[in-house]
Amino acid sequence: MLQLPNVIGHRGAMAYAPENTLESFREAHRRGATWVEIDVKLTADGVPIVLHDSSLKRTTGIDRLAPEMRASELPSSVPTFAQAIACFAELGLGCNVEIKPCEGREAETARVTVETLRRLWPAALPAPLLSSFKDQSLAAARDAAPEFARALLIDELKDDWRGRAEAVAAAGINTNGKRLTAVRAVEIRKAGYVLSVYTINDGDVARALVGMGVQCVITDAPDVILAALQ
Repeated sequence: MLQLPNVIGHRGAMAYAPENTLESFREAHRRGATWVEIDVKLTADGVPIVLHDSSLKRTTGIDRLAPEMRASELPSSVPTFAQAIACFAELGLGCNVEIKPCEGREAETARVTVETLRRLWPAALPAPLLSSFKDQSLAAARDAAPEFARALLIDELKDDWRGRAEAVAAAGINTNGKRLTAVRAVEIRKAGYVLSVYTINDGDVARALVGMGVQCVITDAPDVILAALQ
């Protein structure tokens, strides 16, 4: 059964450090997070890296597309997935691994992600959670490595949410906390799914969502939300 902490650091602790960097993961740990959420995509040479956007411009100032670059060309601030896993081993951090494929690489990105986890994920850490907005990625992850739990990422929950979740054998639903209604929260929990929300940085809002049945809050400021939920 999928078990998550009540707070996960979004891309590390991006309220305090550059997102999806080793520095951000360490900052999340310093601020009390026991898990972080990261984004994994592939370079031109098929290396899994930790990066949200296809372009490096917003986070590094380099106006190039990561999927068109070799891993050796990336700046040191963009970690490989292997480097991130080594950091989690050092810190004792669990991880929600979001499969964030570039267009056309949905299945490939999922397969490389789970192959990397099988090789490198430390047995001493809690089993990772795989999530994605892309149903095709989760289906590929299910087929390649069914032992890793999956959560379907949905920005706005519509009536087809359960059918989509069942199609990829998801154990959880990760959704936009600002759009979640109490009716949907009850529906998801009654159906037996673990319910997580992103990206909530206000303690009062986090408490209200937990009151609706949310089990895990993904946040840029893990210390703020941890304090609010204590």
